[in-house]
Amino acid sequence: MTGCPARYDDALATWVVDEPDEVRAVLLDPVAFRPDNAVLAHTALSVKALRVLQAVGFALPPTLANNAGPSHRPIRSAVARLFSPARVAAVEPLMRRLMTERVDAARAALVTGPVDLVETIAAEPPAMALLEMLGLRDIDVPALKAWSRESLELFWGWPDEDRQLELAHSAAEFYGWLRKRVTEAQRRPGEDLLGLLVSLGLRDEEVCAVAYFLLIAGQETTTQLISTAFHRMIGKNVGDAGAVVEDVLREASSVPTWRRITGEPVTVGEVELPAGTPILLGLTGHGGPADLAFGLGIHRCLGAGLARLEARVALECAAPLLAEVRAVTVDPPMIDLLSFRAQARLTVVSAITAPVTCTDTLGR
Repeated sequence: MTGCPARYDDALATWVVDEPDEVRAVLLDPVAFRPDNAVLAHTALSVKALRVLQAVGFALPPTLANNAGPSHRPIRSAVARLFSPARVAAVEPLMRRLMTERVDAARAALVTGPVDLVETIAAEPPAMALLEMLGLRDIDVPALKAWSRESLELFWGWPDEDRQLELAHSAAEFYGWLRKRVTEAQRRPGEDLLGLLVSLGLRDEEVCAVAYFLLIAGQETTTQLISTAFHRMIGKNVGDAGAVVEDVLREASSVPTWRRITGEPVTVGEVELPAGTPILLGLTGHGGPADLAFGLGIHRCLGAGLARLEARVALECAAPLLAEVRAVTVDPPMIDLLSFRAQARLTVVSAITAPVTCTDTLGR
C-alpha cells in the first residue's frame, strides 16, 4: 500500500498527508510544520474534565514532542543520554529475563485454559525496563500501565463527556503523583530522570511534562508494538525476530499517525495550505521505510533503539509459545485511537492436541 496525495478528511476535520516523501519533508521542517498540536487533546475536553485537571495544576508546556523553540535542544540532549546505544544494549539481559519469566507463566496457565498474551507477557516488561534505564524506583507498575492507557485515550481518543471525566481523574492522579516526585527531586536531586531534569533548571511543570509523556510513550507504545508482532506470529514460526519487528514498523506500527500544524503558508504536494492548518501524518502502512514509524529530524523518537530491542527480545523469547497456540478470535479487541493502534487483548489457547491413547480409541 502506498500513500495518497494530501487530502482533507471531513470526519477528522484535518488534512491528511501519508505519501512517504511528503511525510518526510514535513517532519524535517519544524518551522513550516510546527509540533505545537502534537500533544493537544484530539477531542475537546469538557468543562468538568478541565476542572479536574486544573485542580492538580495539570500543564504540558513545550518541552520535547511539542517544542520547536530554543529550549528543545538542551532538554532533548540531556534525555537522549539516558537512551544511548550502550545503555540500551545494557538493558537487554533484564528484558530477556522479564520476558522469559512471563512466557513461562503463560505456558503454565495455558494448561488450564485461555491466556491473554498482552496482559500476561507484553504489558509490564517494557515499563520495568524503562524505569530501570531512567533510574526511577518505587513505582507501582500496574498503576503506571493504567495511567498510560487512560492518558492516551484522553488525549488521542474520542471519549464522551462521562468517559472524559473518568479519564481526567486518572490523568490528574498520575500528574499529582509526578508533582510530588518532582518536589522531592527539587529538595534532594537523585541520579535519575527527575534529578537530571531538575539540574537543567526547568520549572516544575516542565519537569512534569517531560516525565508525563516519557513515562507513557517510553513503554506503552512498545507494549503495543509487541502485541501487534505477537498477533502476526500466532501459530507461525517467528524465524528472524528482528525482521518481523521491521515489517510491523513498516506496515502496522503502534504509532501510525502524528500531528503537525502549519507555521506559515505551505504547499504539500499540489495542495496549498494557510498558516495554522492542522495536519495528520501517516507514518506507517503507506510504503515508507520502517524508520518513518519513529519520526525524523529533531523530534525523532528517543526510544527507537530501545523499542526495537524490546520487541525483538519479546519475539525471541515467545517464539516457541507462539507456534503452539491459536487465537480464540480472529478479530481481537483493539486500542484504536487517533495516533495509537494495537490489539488490546490477544486471547489464545494451546493448539497442541493431547496424544491419543488406546483407552481414547477403544474405550474401556
